[in-house]
Amino acid sequence: MIINLKIVRVSSDYCDYLRKFDNKVAYNKDEKELRPFVGILFKIEDKEYFAPLSSPKKKHEEMRNMLDFFKIKDGELGAVNFNNMIPVKEGYYEIIDLNTHCNNKSDKKYNKLLREQLTWLNENHTQVKNKSYKLYKLYLSNRLSDSVKSRCCNFKLLEEKCDEYKK
Repeated sequence: MIINLKIVRVSSDYCDYLRKFDNKVAYNKDEKELRPFVGILFKIEDKEYFAPLSSPKKKHEEMRNMLDFFKIKDGELGAVNFNNMIPVKEGYYEIIDLNTHCNNKSDKKYNKLLREQLTWLNENHTQVKNKSYKLYKLYLSNRLSDSVKSRCCNFKLLEEKCDEYKK
């Protein structure tokens, strides 16, 4: 059975909590504003995982896909940062409704990008799921190169902290 990927926004409070235990959990705040921490939701074994999406950048077109980094449509639509994937549970995220009406031009453009990313990722869901699972398993079995492991969140520790988290 194929289950479509979903675009979600993770709670900033939950991310702040996880960051107390692992500084590789990505920030969704900068000095001026709260940026939406948007990514895809999928399962690895019996756990839900969230992998953040990156907006398109010129550098993505030049970069190559790696175990922990996956270009969306050759970088044209951004990338998925599997190294920053975190375990989540229902209630720690909200599913983004991509069919909502947007009032301003920048929101319409962003919504269009998210729809295009989601469409492409669902068309390539097998690669997405295989890549996330392989990274996860290699991390847990301590078979990643030091350079890749140093970029990754500590998946096992974060799973424990996810189970302990109280909203």
